[in-house]
Amino acid sequence: MNFYKRRLPHWLPENKAIFLTWRLYGSLPAGRVANSRLSDGEKFKETEKILDRSLYGPIWLKDPRIAQLVVEAIVRGADELRHYALRSYSVMPNHIHLLVTPRRQIREITRALKGTTSRKANELLHRSGLPFWQDESFDHWVRDDAEFWRLKRYIERNPVKAGLVQSPEEWPWSSAGRLL
Repeated sequence: MNFYKRRLPHWLPENKAIFLTWRLYGSLPAGRVANSRLSDGEKFKETEKILDRSLYGPIWLKDPRIAQLVVEAIVRGADELRHYALRSYSVMPNHIHLLVTPRRQIREITRALKGTTSRKANELLHRSGLPFWQDESFDHWVRDDAEFWRLKRYIERNPVKAGLVQSPEEWPWSSAGRLL
C-alpha cells in the first residue's frame, strides 16, 4: 500500500480503482464544512453540495473550450500515456470526478493532469501566473465491486444531480454514454 501526506493523508493500495475529485482554486467559501464532528465522508458530501450549486468562485470548466481540453487530457492520460485505466469521469463547472485504475502513482497522475490543463486553461482565459486548481485533491480507493458501480453511477449522474442536464448522456464532458 502506498501512503503519502500533504494536508490530507492518502492511503492507496496497488491494483485497486481510485475515486478522485479535485476542484478549481477558490471554488469554496472560507470556513465551509468546518464541523469537526462530521466524518470525512460527511464532509465530502457537504462539500459536494456546495460545489454542485456553483455559487462560489470560478466556474471556468463550464466554458466548453476549457471542459474539452480537460476531457482530452483525461482521455490522453489513459489512451496514449497509459497512466491509468479510465473507468469513469465527469467534468463539472468547478470540479472533476475520476474513477481510474492507476498504473502510476496517483501523485504523478494528478500532477500531470493538473499541470497540463492549468497551463492551457490559463492561456485560454488570458490569465498568467495565477492558480487554476486547488492544490489538494480527494482520493478514495474502491473496496469492492458494489462500491465501484456505485461510484461510477455517482460520477456519471453528478451533472443530473447538479441540475445541469436531464440525463447523464446529455452532459458532453462525461463518460456517460461513451464506451470506456
